Formats: sequence, C-alpha cells, structure tokens
Amino acid sequence: MTKKTIIINGLDNVAVALVDLKKGETHEGVTLCEDITKGHKFALKDIKPGEQIIKYGNPIARATAEIKKGAHVHTHNVKTNLSENLEYTYDKIPTPLKKVEARTVNVYHRANGEVGIRNELWIIPTVGCVNGQAKLILDTFKQRYGTEGFDGVFTYTHPYGCSQLGDDHERTKLILQKMVRHPNAGGVLVLGLGCENNQMSAFRETLGKVDESRVKFMVCQEEDDEIESGVALLKQIADVIKKDKREAKDISCLKVGLKCGGSDGLSGITANPLVGRFSDYIVAAGGTTVLSEVPEMFGAEQLLMNRAKDEATFEKVVKLINEFKNYFRRNGQTVYENPSPGNKAGGITTLEDKSLGCTQKSGAGPVEDVVFDDGYVTAKGLNLLNGPGNDMCAVTNLAAAGCHLVLFTTGRGTPFGGFVPTVKIATNNDLAAKKANWIDFNAGAVLDTDFDTQLEKLIDLVVEIANGKQTKNEINQTKEIAIFKTGVTL
Repeated sequence: MTKKTIIINGLDNVAVALVDLKKGETHEGVTLCEDITKGHKFALKDIKPGEQIIKYGNPIARATAEIKKGAHVHTHNVKTNLSENLEYTYDKIPTPLKKVEARTVNVYHRANGEVGIRNELWIIPTVGCVNGQAKLILDTFKQRYGTEGFDGVFTYTHPYGCSQLGDDHERTKLILQKMVRHPNAGGVLVLGLGCENNQMSAFRETLGKVDESRVKFMVCQEEDDEIESGVALLKQIADVIKKDKREAKDISCLKVGLKCGGSDGLSGITANPLVGRFSDYIVAAGGTTVLSEVPEMFGAEQLLMNRAKDEATFEKVVKLINEFKNYFRRNGQTVYENPSPGNKAGGITTLEDKSLGCTQKSGAGPVEDVVFDDGYVTAKGLNLLNGPGNDMCAVTNLAAAGCHLVLFTTGRGTPFGGFVPTVKIATNNDLAAKKANWIDFNAGAVLDTDFDTQLEKLIDLVVEIANGKQTKNEINQTKEIAIFKTGVTL
C-alpha cells in the first residue's frame, strides 16, 4: 500500500500529504477539514494565532489565524518568523560520519594535479558581442572535423564583458577565467572582440599560467577571417586533447555541487535528504561537496553554523549569511521573501520551510570551509559557497568554484544544465515518469523502498557519470552559464 502522509519529525505539529487527499479522510489520526494537495501540510492539532508551526522539528512559521486540526496549513494562515540581522552563537554539535568503502572512478589527470570527468573542447567568449562568431566557429569545426577522440565541443555564450563597471566587471572576468582553468575542459579557445572592457591582454595577465598547447586566445578584430582562424586554433587544441586517456582514481578526487530548483513539499522528504546522505558518503570517503544558494540557508543558518569545524569557520558562515542579507538590503529587497510561485504551489510555505528542506542536501557532516567570490574549493569535506539561489547562477558558481558535477534536486522539473554535468533528481514518482527526458534519478522511490537502497543506486549513477555516462542535460545539449550580476552597466 502506497504511503499517503508523513510526519517528518516527532516534534512536528503538521503532516505532509504524499498524495492528493480528500476532505473527510482520516490520516495520522486526524480527519481532514478540506482537500489537501500532494506536498502540502495539514495540522495535527488545533493551532492558535501566534503559535509556531513545527516541521522538520523546527519552527517554519507562526499562525496568523486559528487553524483547526485537519486544516490546510499554508500561506493563507501562517507567516514567516524571519527578520533582518540576527545574533548568532556557536554551539558546536558532534558531526561524526561512519566509515565507508570508497569507490573507483576513471578520470582525466591534468598537469596541475587536478582531475576532470570530461575531456571537452570549449569556446569561451570574453564579451557577448562575439557570441555569434563563437557559434559559427563551433559549427564549422564540427562539420569539418567532428568530435571523435574527445567528449564534444561547446561554446558558453553570455551577454556580458563590456560596459560593466567595478566589481561587476571583475566578477564576469573571474567567472570566465575559472572556466578556462576548469579540469573538465581538455582545451579552450578564448574569444574576444577587441574593443570591449574585458580586454584580452588584461584577461590573460590575471588568468595565470596555462598550457599554451591547450588554451588559445583570439581577438576577432585582429583577424581577416575570424571563423577560419578560430577553426584552425580549435583543430590545434583538438589534436592535443585527443591523446588524453582516462585513468583509475579513488572517488575522493571528486568535487560535487549540491543544488535544488523548483522545490515542492517532497523536496525535504525525499530528494534533499537522499543527496545529504550522498554528501556524507563522499565526505566520509575523503571527497568534497559544496552547498550554495545562500538565501536558501536563511532560517536554517544556525544549524549550519553549529556544524562548523571550529570558531574561525563559524565566523566565516556568519559573514556569508550577513553579507548576503546586506546585498538584499542595498537593493531595497525583503531579506526573507524567497519561495517562488512554483515553490508555493508545490507546498513550500515560507523561506524557513524551504531552507530547512534545502539544507538537508548538506547531510550531517562538519562544515570544513566557506568559499567567497574570488576563491576555489580547496578543503576536503563539506564546503559552503557564496551565491544566489537562481538555478543558472548557482550551478555556474558551483562549477566555477571547481565542482566536477552538480546534483540538482527538483520537484517541479527543469531541462536546464550548466557547463558541468547537472544530475536532475526528481522528488516524486510522477515527475520522474512524466519528464523522463529531463530526469536522471527518481528519489521519490525512497517512499516505496528505503534511503539505503536508493543511496547505493545514486552512488552507482555518480560513478557512471564520472566515468563518462552522459546526463540528460548533456544528451539534450542544454549546457548554459549565467553570471551573477550585482553592479552597474553603462
């Protein structure tokens, strides 16, 4: 018999519908006062105005009206508890992880000691003005030479690189430079125009040392025929990267990004806790995971802070949270207004509701480090990364910080993918069946089996993807970037 409801934590005063429920039905010892849509909550007891709504064992809101036992609990009768800045304290909690058996993956070893799980050829425009040229170069190269011997050729277009000022310009340059150095790229053609703010000379000066047989630079205004010149440079790079071969290495070499998008009421029940268990596995095996989406930590940040490995890391987490709140305020926006219409339709009521579900992707291990805009992930274990919750920006940030792939949980479904393999994990069976062309893994199956069974399957899938199996976004060639923009455009 299919399970129809769940009480996530024994302290909760709400239950969640796992299927559509009808008025008059009895579930969890409660007779429903109204229909309850899948993913939404109903009260397990009478709740008075001002009383806390408890889910995941923590407050997610307070009642704004009397809520009868069996009634729908959502945006119409509750309100967030969040406010502006809070006072945080460090109350360290134990974060032991059990020993695990590490798996082996087959990866590309890079000269700088990094590894890649893809051996791709990339064209990276420094400015949006040459997006069309990048596509023509790519198409001409593929028609003339194909992609046999490496994992494909791609261009990552964007509208930036000119008329940006200050930190905004620097952010664009830094993200593109990180992409040039990403180990999933066997080689890169960096393509400029010539008159843009993001000048090639300045770009190269701060890029650092690169293998010039694998990274080439071209300024279109300096070429008589930029298409032919670009194709010739790609051919030179391709001839080099075709010699690269996969070699066996311990799974601890992987850096895995953790992301959710289009959440529903099951996100914090199925997919996110499953990914959290995967994070604990990788960390226990000596690997690295990275949690971003800072606004979706609001309401659950103290729980993350208490998992900081030491006082210095706790202070970094406080800085991460407060600086993002200040970003909201500088732009005149409410700090705690986050759940999208799709999130709310799926049963997410407040930012605390979303955040307590979202942060489950981080598992139970210690927070080892916090990475800000100009940094890379270097610490083994769980890292927190600065950045917004927007799907495209967050996946781009995670990949630019060094992640080889991203586990992306979703209750609503999305075809999007970043410039690294983006593994779509459905929260429910219906989505997995309906959008099989988007979804790589069905975490809804944990309700029919158990977490241990599905964790082993997810580990198997990640190993297969690291070894070269394409994700759905790769098969569909939905590989895009979005640069988080915070400043002024001329």
